[in-house]
Amino acid sequence: MHRDVERMRVFSRRALLLGAGQLALFGALGGRLYYLQAVDADGYALLADENRIDHRLLPPERGRIFDRHGVPLARNSRTYRALIVREQTERTGDLRTTLEALGRLIALPEERIREVIIEANERRPFVPIVVRDDLDWAEVSRISIHSPDLPGVSVVSGLIREYPIGEVAAHVLGYVGPVSKEELTGDPLLELPEFRIGKNGVERTYDQALRGRTGVIRYEVNALGREIKPLHRRDGEPGREFRLTIDLDLQRYVHGRLSREASASAVVLDVRTGEVLALASVPTFDPSAFVNGLSQETWQAWLTDPKAPLVNKAIAGQYPPGSTFKMVVALAALEAGVVGPDHEVLCRGFVHLGGHRFHCWRHWGHGTLKLTEAIAQSCDVYFYEIARRVGVDAIAAMARRFGLGERSAIDLPGERPGLVPDKAWKLATQGAPWQHGETLVVGIGQGYLQATPLQLAVMTARIAGGERAIRPWLARLPGDPDRAQAPELGVSGWALRFVREGMFRVVNGEHGTARQSKLANPEVAMAGKTGTSQVRRISRAERTTGILKNEDKPWEERDHALFVAFAPFRAPRYALAVVVEHGGSGSQAAAPIARDIMAKALELDPARTRPAISVDPGSAAPAAPA
Repeated sequence: MHRDVERMRVFSRRALLLGAGQLALFGALGGRLYYLQAVDADGYALLADENRIDHRLLPPERGRIFDRHGVPLARNSRTYRALIVREQTERTGDLRTTLEALGRLIALPEERIREVIIEANERRPFVPIVVRDDLDWAEVSRISIHSPDLPGVSVVSGLIREYPIGEVAAHVLGYVGPVSKEELTGDPLLELPEFRIGKNGVERTYDQALRGRTGVIRYEVNALGREIKPLHRRDGEPGREFRLTIDLDLQRYVHGRLSREASASAVVLDVRTGEVLALASVPTFDPSAFVNGLSQETWQAWLTDPKAPLVNKAIAGQYPPGSTFKMVVALAALEAGVVGPDHEVLCRGFVHLGGHRFHCWRHWGHGTLKLTEAIAQSCDVYFYEIARRVGVDAIAAMARRFGLGERSAIDLPGERPGLVPDKAWKLATQGAPWQHGETLVVGIGQGYLQATPLQLAVMTARIAGGERAIRPWLARLPGDPDRAQAPELGVSGWALRFVREGMFRVVNGEHGTARQSKLANPEVAMAGKTGTSQVRRISRAERTTGILKNEDKPWEERDHALFVAFAPFRAPRYALAVVVEHGGSGSQAAAPIARDIMAKALELDPARTRPAISVDPGSAAPAAPA
């Protein structure tokens, strides 16, 4: 009896413990179920949706670019793309067989077929691959007719970048192209095969603003990731539209005028605001060729061309400025007080310094000259003398004040800084002290000096304007500072007046080096300065036996021809610089081009009454200084 009672007590205790354990277990399961279904329901619903729903990015429409009067320079046009899905081609053969069949209907090189096969093998088999991106209507029709024989091939419409003016402003606009592996940043938009980004010019500088905002479309997919049906679509926002300072009529003329030369560049600026009205470099290229990727043959041909069509020589070509630099030397001497405008120098055709003879371009000499006439006749001996007196450091400081030796910060990629040497520069870079003879060479714009055509145009605009150190620009985004409000130049007006008078005599004086290039309109006078820069040193033997004329030398050994100018003389509005590579004499090759360009700018002047506007329609246009 006692044993039975004890046995029942043990059984009851064990039953109680088992029941408590079961209760705890079911309580935990119930709590977990509650947590999953109530507390964490949203999180698991999101995970489920991620497995069920796929997102596809929609590339936005790229912003358009216009000239200062609203004429389109870059826009988007409707295009048709041929796509192929690898898994669908396996029904009747393989991917190559289908691509070769497609190649019999449209232009499809073997190189492109190989690229498509490689790309298709790197992606999931049901992902569409772009085969061609620029089908015309006849090609679309042929594909549609033969679609039963082209499994996996489809045609879709999209947008493609278009440059309606072709090569006229290629170096200003730049171009767009496919995203390279090096340009991938983790942004999924960049991985879309049809997406294009700015590669050069304005397209590159303002690429982020031009891209716009990405759209998205949501698809329901199965377990393999194949699309079943669309669920939601949100279109993207187009990129910003830009209106540049470029005047297309003037740009066309400048490009056409330069195209008569083998290699040349020119820049036209508004003296008052720094707006770039025209900027051209020849030879050039058609930016549309880059949109879908260049062939290797075309790319190599452009890279190896000695005349460098891909280089924007207006901002990246560096040349000795030659005699166009003499205005800077004159201003340095006048501001330092080492000479006055009436200072006279006797030119016999050469000067001696130590055991060296420094020649004037006119070997029989110019006689006795004062400052303005020395500029007009471009007397080298005069500028040897005043450069020796003022010294290279003062010349360098004045050159930098006029925009030489530094990047102008124009909103274009690839600008080069040029070079303005001084004593500290030579000691730091070459470990050697500056020599007196080098100062004389700098005095006529040769030696270590290097300048771009844009820098020479800026220098001329500052000389013509005289008050502010204007900087060149093409476009701006809302919030950017007003670029017309440049700092003061800090050069005395009387010194600038004498230099401008010398430039006036270059074109309009009896003995001016560009007197044959004066404007036809007697009511409007142009002031300018010729320049001829050597590409190699003339030896003593050559001077003894006779220096070959430029036309008798190989093209690459001929001197560069330069000319800078501003007009109208009494109320300057336009400044320009022209460089003709290996063109010979500045007065014969560059000055006539500059005259024609300036005449065209003045002819178009009534049509240019509206200043360039900002990207933001509500912001004020840049005001010109009084």
